[in-house]
Amino acid sequence: MFRPLELFIGLRYTRAKRRNQFISFISAISIVCITISVMALITVMSVMNGFDDQLRSRILGAISDATVSGLPGESVQDWQRAVQVVGANPHVKGAAPYVEAQAMLLARRPGPALIRGIEASEEPKVSDLGKHMVEGRLDELTPHSWNIVLGRELAMTLGVSVGDKVIMVVPQFRGTPFGSVPKQRGFRVSGIFEMGMQEFDSGLALINMSDAEALNGLSGPTGIRLKLDDIYNARPVARELADSLGQFYRVETWIESHANFFSAISMEKKVMGIILSLIVLVAVINLISMLMMLVTDKQADIAILRTLGATPRSIMGMFMVQGLLVGIVGIGFGVGLGSLLSWKLPVIVKWIEHVTGVTFLSPDIYYISELPSKLQATDVGWVALVTFAFSLLATLYPAWRASRTQPAQALRYE
Repeated sequence: MFRPLELFIGLRYTRAKRRNQFISFISAISIVCITISVMALITVMSVMNGFDDQLRSRILGAISDATVSGLPGESVQDWQRAVQVVGANPHVKGAAPYVEAQAMLLARRPGPALIRGIEASEEPKVSDLGKHMVEGRLDELTPHSWNIVLGRELAMTLGVSVGDKVIMVVPQFRGTPFGSVPKQRGFRVSGIFEMGMQEFDSGLALINMSDAEALNGLSGPTGIRLKLDDIYNARPVARELADSLGQFYRVETWIESHANFFSAISMEKKVMGIILSLIVLVAVINLISMLMMLVTDKQADIAILRTLGATPRSIMGMFMVQGLLVGIVGIGFGVGLGSLLSWKLPVIVKWIEHVTGVTFLSPDIYYISELPSKLQATDVGWVALVTFAFSLLATLYPAWRASRTQPAQALRYE
């Protein structure tokens, strides 16, 4: 008895047993459409989050969260002190020196590569390369062993496998009786890795750091790779490290090194969200049709309420309550089913593949062979809020039409 009149009558219209059956059917269809659209939008956003997370983890498994480097083309000054300084930061979980240079590899076929000199014992602190070894082990990259570990596609390009020889040619020249010639050195392939990313599998080769220094004429590493406790906190930590190290050091994060790639993924997700939001808008159009038919069906009731003193604002509120109730029920079912589907999507896809015998993401073609899904509360909240806003806007015109009903005209033929 203490409920507002608009809420009371709006809920009474919703529960009325003698309502027009066709309007009830349209109302049910509106709820189903909103449910399906919300469920589809949540599921698609979760799949895109899953792919983004997979790509991010694969890229950060080969590169580092942040790097400390010196002047271009030169070794890091006093790199042992730099390692101690960055290691003292509470946000740095690991640090490892490295040497990086471009080179040409020659075997059955030539191929360019990015050569990274590492310390095998320190590498697990900053990357997951050791977990992606297809053949061999990283710990075989010992000083003066002249062993090399290749990405799988790079090994296929060169036409080599474990145990074969490759010749590395670096852009460092030495004088001979016949003039200046580039330095070259033979290496034995001791391992092959596969990260699942074209950038690394086809263009990255690993050797021991001291071998890389000797080959490139360096007296120390060209940089220090860092592992942070939170990759999304990389920029503030980088500023702290830059202040601690001084002006002779440069600190770069994964955000700067792959900014275009992750910006493209973020933009794609936003555009896809906007496009799928139009599906929700189309579903809400059914709500407008249902309310317009309900207003026509309840002309006499509206006229009687007006003669009893109900204001146009109250009439408008009654029909807005009914339309919003349909939208809220659809949102509730859509959020529940969409969250459940996103949670169980990888299992469902595997079951469908098992039943049909069709592989959706073949590992021979795609780097990510399983459909990933990552449900985020912010996406669910955003979808629910947008759908609620669309439902609210959809109730305005029918409710306004109901509030404009003239009692005398509506009751003329009653």
